[in-house]
Amino acid sequence: MTLLDKEPVKRVEKILKEFESSQKVIVLNSSARTALEAASSLGCEVGAIVKSLLFKTDSFFILCLVAGDKKASLNKIKKTLNIKDASMASADDVKNITGYTIGGVSPIGHLNKIDIFIDNSLERFTSLFAAAGHPNCVFKIDFKNLQKITNGSIKEITE
Repeated sequence: MTLLDKEPVKRVEKILKEFESSQKVIVLNSSARTALEAASSLGCEVGAIVKSLLFKTDSFFILCLVAGDKKASLNKIKKTLNIKDASMASADDVKNITGYTIGGVSPIGHLNKIDIFIDNSLERFTSLFAAAGHPNCVFKIDFKNLQKITNGSIKEITE
């Protein structure tokens, strides 16, 4: 069984193909669990790696897509949502809500409907790379299509 046969990777691949038939999952020989590892494996800038970070509020979860060289700002996220409290979701919450384990959380193909914020700093890159359901799998996409495929809202959510 290859990584492409794993259910979470197949989920991502199906959505990519429906979005654009030429899209494909890239299997890396080395881990892309962190933005630094992914950039090193792909030979690209760390900022071109899309980090998918799940945050928990009192009543819902929100997925924030952040450039690999930036940090999500909890204060900006709370201000944007107009709420008093938010925190990083636990590993169990990430798995239950998205269907992915940390290190392989994709911006697409979640088990539950999640609102998505896309940090505007990702716009500076021609090509972006996002996790595809496994720490060794990614897909390549541009900013405009990332926004289209995720239906995400573009916000300023980094420090």
